[in-house]
Amino acid sequence: MPANDLDLLIAAAHAAGQVATSFVGGELDVRHKDDGAGPVTAADLAANAVLEQTLRGARPGYGWLSEESPDDPARLNTEHVFIVDPLDGTRSFISGENTWAHSIALAENGRIVAAAIYLPMLNRLYTAAEGSGAHLNGTPIQASDASNPDTARVLAARPALDPQHWPGGVPDLRRSHRPSLAYRLSLVAEGRYDAMFTFRPSWEWDIAAGTLILQEAGAVATDKTGGPLIFNNPHPQCNGVLAAAPALHAALLQRLR
Repeated sequence: MPANDLDLLIAAAHAAGQVATSFVGGELDVRHKDDGAGPVTAADLAANAVLEQTLRGARPGYGWLSEESPDDPARLNTEHVFIVDPLDGTRSFISGENTWAHSIALAENGRIVAAAIYLPMLNRLYTAAEGSGAHLNGTPIQASDASNPDTARVLAARPALDPQHWPGGVPDLRRSHRPSLAYRLSLVAEGRYDAMFTFRPSWEWDIAAGTLILQEAGAVATDKTGGPLIFNNPHPQCNGVLAAAPALHAALLQRLR
């Protein structure tokens, strides 16, 4: 058994990556979830199975919250909960792109204490443990020190720049996009971008791991109003995400207000 929870998450991420990449170029059995919740493939389900087997097999007393598992309310009564997106960026996976990820987090009493995001096609493993910094493939990473919204490099979907969201004025920023929310958060943690935001309700499994990695890299992550991100909620969604270097986060939040 791995010596600590982060080691366990890393082992599980590699196991999921091995399973998911075996589906690349093959039959994906694409199906569409109810209520417009998006596609799911055989790779999503296979990765979910190996993650649950690896994680819960090692920590049977921990709760479980995954995009591809029926929700078990018993998780609400456990101190520790795994929060997992077995394959974040399923549409990218289906289209043959390589920026999909396995996003794996451990929550303790509502806060994330260990996290791993693995992009097997890019050989990029982002990790963090509470109080121990953030790393990419074992090398420490640090968020940028940007402070000006009008020159910031930002990851966001185009609708997030609609003037209705910005009473203080839409910033004249440099916008890029990645389908995976987990990867967006990781890229900000790495300092390749200065901020990311989404104003839509965000599923916990999309943002849990990236939130800790980004915070351990020195950035700030809140909901879209500046409120704290708390995890393992009865309805596992947060009120959007605003993540950025500290001074930039404050400046963006001022524009949003």
